[in-house]
Amino acid sequence: MFVQLKTGYDTDRGPSWIGWVDFSKTWKTASFQGRTLRRATGLGLSAANFYDVDTHEDFWISGPKRDRSDTRYGPEGPTIEDDAADAYRAFLQGAPLPGREDG
Repeated sequence: MFVQLKTGYDTDRGPSWIGWVDFSKTWKTASFQGRTLRRATGLGLSAANFYDVDTHEDFWISGPKRDRSDTRYGPEGPTIEDDAADAYRAFLQGAPLPGREDG
């Protein structure tokens, strides 16, 4: 998944990562880098769709884009986590996202 920290950075300029995110069955919570992130639906956040339950920092989580346009205004692209690098390279070459089932 593509994950970007929004809190403390102006207009999509926060650090971002391509890495594994574990979602709850309801998709209301996610785990990333030891953080518990909760869906921000109904909170009026315009640039974030999750927030950290401990620090209250805002995050954007989405599927990665093959054209690598994940960070719109960021100074650099996302950090690719080592354990996700092979799957990400395969995705960029046309493979489906791991764990995604069609149908």
